[in-house]
Amino acid sequence: MMRQQESHKVIIYQVLPRLFGNKNTTNRRWGSIQENGCGKMNDFSLSLLRRIREMGYTHIWYTGIVRHATVTDYSSYGIPRQHPEVVKGKAGSPYAITDYYDVDPDLAVDVPHRMEEFEALIARTHEAGLKVVMDFVPNHVAREYKSICKPPRVKDLGEDDHKENHFDIRNNFYYCWGQPLELPYMAGQPRQYVEIPAKATGNDRFTNTPDRNDWYETVKLNYGIDYCDAGGRSEHFLPIPDTWNKMTEILVFWAAKGIDAFRCDMAEMVPPAFWTWAIDKVHFRNPEIRFIGEVYDPQQYRTYLSAGFQWLYDKVGMYDCVKEVIRGPRWASDITQQWQHTDDIGDHMLYFLENHDEQRIASDFFAADAQKGVPGMMMMAWLSRNPVMVYAGQEYGERGMDEEGFSGHDGRTTIFDYWCVRTILHGFFKRRQLTVEERALEQQYLQILKIAGEEQAISEGAFFDLMYAQPDSFDRQHLFAFLRKAGNETLLIVVNFSSDRRQAMVRIPRHALDILQITTGVAKAVNLLDKKEQVLVISPDGDVPVDVPAWGGIILKF
Repeated sequence: MMRQQESHKVIIYQVLPRLFGNKNTTNRRWGSIQENGCGKMNDFSLSLLRRIREMGYTHIWYTGIVRHATVTDYSSYGIPRQHPEVVKGKAGSPYAITDYYDVDPDLAVDVPHRMEEFEALIARTHEAGLKVVMDFVPNHVAREYKSICKPPRVKDLGEDDHKENHFDIRNNFYYCWGQPLELPYMAGQPRQYVEIPAKATGNDRFTNTPDRNDWYETVKLNYGIDYCDAGGRSEHFLPIPDTWNKMTEILVFWAAKGIDAFRCDMAEMVPPAFWTWAIDKVHFRNPEIRFIGEVYDPQQYRTYLSAGFQWLYDKVGMYDCVKEVIRGPRWASDITQQWQHTDDIGDHMLYFLENHDEQRIASDFFAADAQKGVPGMMMMAWLSRNPVMVYAGQEYGERGMDEEGFSGHDGRTTIFDYWCVRTILHGFFKRRQLTVEERALEQQYLQILKIAGEEQAISEGAFFDLMYAQPDSFDRQHLFAFLRKAGNETLLIVVNFSSDRRQAMVRIPRHALDILQITTGVAKAVNLLDKKEQVLVISPDGDVPVDVPAWGGIILKF
């Protein structure tokens, strides 16, 4: 069953602590932690967290907390070293987990007390009025996974596997029996990393020869699905697969630390039956914990919500559409179709314009100008009651155009390398170095989020899409108009995806007045963005004049 929604607007701030607090500006390509430095959990002081709360955020997602594969040597602390051939970048991917019960030592000031530092971070975050989101990576682990921090009664993943079987309900991994792992860049070279038999790769590659574009640094976990049987795929859920028990214990372990929500990586690659079973067990102990699912197939949205998820990424739908509206190939009017596809589950869709997987708005690969993303951000934050997310640096126009090392010149901020993100450094630690443009963009984001969090019409109100009622003269390519209503307060919102100011007449159909119970007559309205007032004449099928700035919007409250 889908759970009841929050009574307020959920606004999530995603941070990668490794990058966020790093003040070392060396930024040497392929640099080590000693050369380039690394942010720490302690960089999130109580005052900084309070500032993030004051910016309008309700949740903070700490990305990359759990210990993952890295080439940095922590063996003097009893932490196993990882072979560099199965680590992406110097720092390694936060999604190649090496110990589900441990904290990334890179993030600790005092490595032996890294768990205590994380527990203190949770406490500070809660004291600041924010809720804690952390990653749960259920589909795959690092090739050299070995837990040194698991509770004494817990057996390690793969510890009792029957490695002679490709698939076994008792196994945690899939095996290519009798075949050694052949990594793509090792062809014709002496093999240094040895894995016999090879385990299946995390992106459902069930051979011993993953290629360069595969998730070759990870191995797939076995949830009781045989992907290579005679029928192509069969489910074996009785008795309960061993992996179900072990992964549920991991969720319960972190939930007991005070986590408020789990962002579940590639949730759709794990069967819904597991989620129903595991989420129920977590909610039995703490019914308030939320689950955010990374699900890309819209046809599976309702299945995963029914399995117990509170919120799902709306990447393939709303994100892809708004991105192309910003870039130009699609019209603003196409947004109507996107919300209609999820109308019955709209409150459960998580909207965003950036995250660690996607290209930065200001990158040359997206819009090349952060200002062009502002109308999209207004759409994401104001369209519905559902949650919205911002990725650290987005509000300062971070371009993501550095070539850090493993992460190349791709418009994304690296998750694999040690690096200093200068916009974040300036925005939070050296504010005098912010440019005029960065300060202006920051103020726009603060306004957008403040309105989203404080206006009842947005956090709890009804929605009405006005696009169908607009006359032929209305610029459907660049303008999108809608109403939000709660109590006796109505918001008329128009966003402009054009580089030019747009003056338009917005028609409010009789049907909207009836549905939202809006009183006709003369009303005094104020634009919440610039506080300018104007008089509106509200009548059935009447037109309201609006003047919308380039790459911006208006939000008239009456």
